[in-house]
Amino acid sequence: MLVKVFVTLKEGVLDPQGKAVENSLHSLGFGAVREVRVGKYLELNLDVAEAGDAEQQAQRMCEKLLANPVIEDYRFEVSG
Repeated sequence: MLVKVFVTLKEGVLDPQGKAVENSLHSLGFGAVREVRVGKYLELNLDVAEAGDAEQQAQRMCEKLLANPVIEDYRFEVSG
């Protein structure tokens, strides 16, 4: 099963990397950009037969390692 994990900072958490990207885009002439938020994207290949098992494992992996639940939100997609 392929699990795609998307991790982003929670709303209201300062994103200095996003701000740096935003400023760089402005300096390159992309003035229409109003806000940039930087996150993480991960692809995990799990050796499980059922999508439910992949979802349970992905949930636990996000909670234990892949995301910091204090400052980050996450979501994931499972495909067979």
